[in-house]
Amino acid sequence: GLVLGIYSSEKDEGAAQFTSAGDAFDRLVSGKLRELLSVCGPPLKKGKTRMFHGLHQDFPSVVVVGLGKKNAGVNDQENWNEGKENIRAAVAVGCRQLQDLEIPCVEVDPCGDAQAAAEGAVLGLHEYNELKQKKKPVVTPQLHGSAGSEAWQKGVIYAEGQNLARYLMEAPANYITPIKFAEHIEQKLRSFSNVKVHIRSESWITTQQMGAFLSVAKGSAEPPIFLEIHYLGGANTNDSPLVFVGKGVTFDSGGISLKPSSGMDAMRADMGGAATICSTIVTAAALNLPLNIIGLAPLCENMPSGKANKPGDVVRAKNGKTIQVDNTDAEGRLLLADALCYAHDFNARAIVNAATLTGAMDVALGSAATGVFTNSSWLWSHLYEASVLTGDRVWRMPLFEHYTKQVTDCPLADLSNIGKYSRAGGACTAAAFLKEFVTASHWAHLDIAGVMSNKDEVPYLRKGMAGRPTRTLVEFAARLSQDSHS
Repeated sequence: GLVLGIYSSEKDEGAAQFTSAGDAFDRLVSGKLRELLSVCGPPLKKGKTRMFHGLHQDFPSVVVVGLGKKNAGVNDQENWNEGKENIRAAVAVGCRQLQDLEIPCVEVDPCGDAQAAAEGAVLGLHEYNELKQKKKPVVTPQLHGSAGSEAWQKGVIYAEGQNLARYLMEAPANYITPIKFAEHIEQKLRSFSNVKVHIRSESWITTQQMGAFLSVAKGSAEPPIFLEIHYLGGANTNDSPLVFVGKGVTFDSGGISLKPSSGMDAMRADMGGAATICSTIVTAAALNLPLNIIGLAPLCENMPSGKANKPGDVVRAKNGKTIQVDNTDAEGRLLLADALCYAHDFNARAIVNAATLTGAMDVALGSAATGVFTNSSWLWSHLYEASVLTGDRVWRMPLFEHYTKQVTDCPLADLSNIGKYSRAGGACTAAAFLKEFVTASHWAHLDIAGVMSNKDEVPYLRKGMAGRPTRTLVEFAARLSQDSHS
């Protein structure tokens, strides 16, 4: 199969314009493709497709996809590069149509941006069907022609990174337990000589005095794991690392403050923070990025049992602060509190944590963008610029003192794990809580609860867990590796 792109004409009436690969193929079939397109209806709109059979013996099926306007670039209103997004979406649709025909190999027109085309193809074809007997046919997308093979390869690696996060998030919680999660990541990193993986057990967590993390884990029969990854890609292994921290609740029942049963199965993906940051490091290693990265993922289940946290219990975090657990379903911040304290041991260049932290984030932004709370404009601008390129957007949220007061005004302890006005600004009070465990001057908290899954909002992702914003974190790390900022 072959996927070819076509631009909409600038004027409504004009003839549509092929990409250079489309032009070359049309010449190969003596203008038949252009002829067929002109007789089979109005010009192709963005994201729409037409399929033709029997044009050429090497490609029995050809899908032409609409790419929108040719010179679409960064759209300031949308905060993304529209041209790249158009290519990702169009290529994904074309590849899926050929997959439906059970065509095992698809060549893809680079459409002027081979990286975006590869991302669209590899992300668009991914589906979790490990546990089904009837599986969709496997399709291998390849670059059509020789132009842009390096960029294509880079796009494949970016997309495979996001697909790894999707795989981990989508898998049932009885398949991805804390130890299975850690072993899966360790196996992915085994072939890299500059990566060390430490799978820390409960006794290590206890010696680290991570009382907040342990208090969440103790309600489950599954023992907690603290996963620590060191990727040493920098020219000097002593250079200050970028430290990623990810919430790794492999199943979140809410604990004693039990969640409603409808939709609770989706809480297998409550380790999305850990999945995205670990996948980012796997991708950074595959790209051989020249910087040092440390990944920290506290992994456990949050379950209701006779041993579980009870509302009103007080626990002590690694830095000595006491926390009143007023809602056992606000558990992610307890894991992160201890992991963020530990992150400060590494003389980090920046600390970035990711977590499916609050339903309030989903209420605020829906699935349009990841909410970012940060104390550093330098860090924010890097994350933002990365997200414009990847199309997996971020939006800056406030870290006002206003919210801090709502978590520090607490009857029994230094902090409460929920804001005192319960529902008001829930994503912001959660971020304010985390800030109490951060002294680093470059820290960002990414609340990814709203972008956890995809219904149909991102056209190049199928329905299911989204693995967002892995590509943005990879692009951010790549930019940091080029940046001389110390």
